[in-house]
Amino acid sequence: QVRLVESGGGLVQAGGSLRLSCAASGRTFSNYAMGWFRQAPGKEREFVAAKPWSGSSTYYADSVKGRFTISRDNGKNTVYLQMNSLKPEDTAVYYCAAERYPYGDLRAARTYDYWGQGTQVTVSS
Repeated sequence: QVRLVESGGGLVQAGGSLRLSCAASGRTFSNYAMGWFRQAPGKEREFVAAKPWSGSSTYYADSVKGRFTISRDNGKNTVYLQMNSLKPEDTAVYYCAAERYPYGDLRAARTYDYWGQGTQVTVSS
């Protein structure tokens, strides 16, 4: 079993930055891909970014490419989402997720095995 807890959300002005963290715990945590998704009121859950356990591969939604960066520290069992040049359209609850190996489509929420409770990000205009 894996437990995921997000933190770092808050209220920022447009153009500002935030860094979200997702701490993973559990004896089964090993070789998990990690992803970030977001959901705004009245909207479907949307893929943001993902990164496998090892290697340099990363995946980003077109809407955040060039502004957001996903990274991870496997020794700390933590994944991060650095968000720069934030826009009001980025306002949403942000969720982290973990997927066991072998991986499926890392852009698809339905393939992930574990989810955090989410952290609110609000960007004012």
